[in-house]
This record gives sequence, structure tokens and C-alpha cells, in this order.
Amino acid sequence: MADENTEIARGLRRRDPHLLDRLIEQYQHRLLRYLVHLTGQRELAEDLFQETWVRVLERGRQYDGRRDFTAWLFTVARNLAIDHMRRRRPESEEQADIPQQGVPSAFDLAARMEQSERIAAGMQHLPAEYREALALRFQEGMSLEEIARVTGAPLGTVKSRLYRGLSALEPLLKGAGL
Repeated sequence: MADENTEIARGLRRRDPHLLDRLIEQYQHRLLRYLVHLTGQRELAEDLFQETWVRVLERGRQYDGRRDFTAWLFTVARNLAIDHMRRRRPESEEQADIPQQGVPSAFDLAARMEQSERIAAGMQHLPAEYREALALRFQEGMSLEEIARVTGAPLGTVKSRLYRGLSALEPLLKGAGL
């Protein structure tokens, strides 16, 4: 992993277009999904997704390879989203639907989509910091330490946000029949 991060850092310093294409291909689904969960708006998430890759290209020299690239990339995206939200406060209640991959049957797909919609609807009622922690942990599969690096919050705060987010989400989902 360290070798890969070092190679990415070298490629970003060279502004290697093949590396950037490979990174976009590798991270596009995870990054967009994260931004959708963070903003709650598919169109805004797509705009921030594009801005994130422009920022990676512009400021790729700042990535030194000592940190995990995923955490650095998600931090760039998070900072852009926060900047955007500070400039414009309106939030949409709509939640974009991102299809699940690898679903074995139509029945399973329908059940998962219904469950995802309920969870997404419940998450919209949570404070942004809880939504973010839950999305990074359960959608992106990040460790608690990685979430702390992405958000800049202490590990204890990350744990608290996850616990409080799950606690707040539970009655919303029970009320929806989950």
C-alpha cells in the first residue's frame, strides 16, 4: 500500500494523465456515493465530484504519499463540499438513488432498494456530521482512524458520531418497519 501511495504521489507530481484516468476509474463510484450521502443531492454531488478531480490535478503535488491516498482524496472532496455548503445553505430533502451492484436476483434488488430508500430517508433527518460518519463507515467501509483523518475529528469524536447517528437512526427505521 505504501508503495502504491508513493507511486501515486510521483504520478501526481508529473501530472500523469494515465494515472489520473486510472484513479478516476478506481474511485469514481465510492467518491460519488460519498458526495451524494454528504450533500443529499445527486446533481450537487456530481458537480463536487468533478471539482474534486480538478483539485486533485491542480494540487496533486501536495500529496506526498505518506498518507493513504483514499483518505487524502476524500478529504479534498469533503473540504470542497463544506466550502460549497458554507456558501449556499439550502438543503434538498431528495436523496439520489445509486444502484447496488452484484445483486443476485430481482427480488433481492427490490428488497435492497426499498431498504436503502428507508435508510436514506432516515439519514436525511440526522445532523450532517452523523450522516457523514455513517456514510464513511458503512458505505465506504473506512476504519475509524481513516474517518478521523478524513474529517479532521479526534477518534473519540468519530466514535461518538457513529454511536449517536446509529442511535438516532434506529427509531426512524423501526418506525418504517425495518
